[in-house]
Amino acid sequence: MKERMFFFEKKNQKTFMSLRAPVGSPRQRTKVFCFFFSKKKSFVPLLLCISLSACGDLPRPFAGNPGRAALSLANPPPPRLIVPPPEGGLLPAPDAAAWAQAVADALVADEIPAFAVPSHKGEWMLRLSATLAGVQVTPRYTLIDPKGASKGDVEGSPVSASVWMEAAQAAFQQSAAQAAPQILGLLRAVDASLKQSDPNSLYNRPARIYFSGVTGAPGDGNISLARGIRIRLPDTGDQLVDTPKRADFLLRGTVHLTDEPGGVQQVEIHWIVTDSAGRVAGDVAQGHDVQKGTLDHYWGDIAAAVTDEAAGGVHEVITNFSGRAKGQSKPKV
Repeated sequence: MKERMFFFEKKNQKTFMSLRAPVGSPRQRTKVFCFFFSKKKSFVPLLLCISLSACGDLPRPFAGNPGRAALSLANPPPPRLIVPPPEGGLLPAPDAAAWAQAVADALVADEIPAFAVPSHKGEWMLRLSATLAGVQVTPRYTLIDPKGASKGDVEGSPVSASVWMEAAQAAFQQSAAQAAPQILGLLRAVDASLKQSDPNSLYNRPARIYFSGVTGAPGDGNISLARGIRIRLPDTGDQLVDTPKRADFLLRGTVHLTDEPGGVQQVEIHWIVTDSAGRVAGDVAQGHDVQKGTLDHYWGDIAAAVTDEAAGGVHEVITNFSGRAKGQSKPKV
């Protein structure tokens, strides 16, 4: 995995942006954005938004890599969404295939692993259809689960009947591009419903975290920060476990000090959260400028303040990655 780091600085504000591309499908990316702000009197935590499997918080059932059983659904669908050529799209077979391909391409552009191929039993499918009303054709997209049940549908924008019957590729592409965000919304809604109905999903139970410690801090920083995060993490509703094999997420802390002019040191602290497969779920970053040597011995109240803020940030990273609803600060137990 390669990481590209860009650094921007304007007066007292420093911004770090890191983009990570995990091993796997080239269209599935985890994006990590890290903003670091430096103030003279306070630590300001940074909360990273992460992704998931694709397109921000793209529905995990269709991500193709659900991770450990704790992160999966009770009955996870196959790692692809089939878009078969429609039989009822008011189009001959070759043109129906072209429409299905345009829809699949639009979904792939949103990083949904969609394929315009015939469907088979046990696969998630997006069924295409179209109805004629007067001089307009209205496309419709219905999500079908592996058991053949409809999980909802999306009505596309009407298209001129003459344009539709001409089977212009540009018309198919435009119609698909307009419908793709609504289809994505439907997938998210279905994903949320499945997670809520699965008692073993992280949506409904506390996450199990294995914390490996802190490295890089001077003085007693590694010990003080580790002690503080172990005390405060359980207060968020998540659980610490004593072995990586039992964990849904792995957490580690790193500290880096940089000497600056005027006898000042810039302190960067990162709390990196990964899932059990090693994918980065998020990075809670904190920064502060201190007089050189301030942290060479005892961290004391500084460690307490840092870990108090960091614990909340780590919990929110896990909440976002697990697909819990905003405002649901603690899972049901």
